[in-house]
Amino acid sequence: MSTSERSVYKVTGMSCEHCRSSVLEEVQEIDGVLSVDLDLTSGRLEVEGTAVSEKQIKSAVAIAGYGLEEGNA
Repeated sequence: MSTSERSVYKVTGMSCEHCRSSVLEEVQEIDGVLSVDLDLTSGRLEVEGTAVSEKQIKSAVAIAGYGLEEGNA
């Protein structure tokens, strides 16, 4: 059984609740993601999961139309 890990990122370019929902939807679809929390005001994205890479998170955020700051926030 894999141990889950929590990672924190900074999403850029969001301005409304629709933006937040779009990012959450894409990140939640990544295999291995167990939970996601995203604060619209700060852009703080917390992802808990097993074997989820920053590359996967960055790709999902880009598909939603937003950016991810390099490195963990």
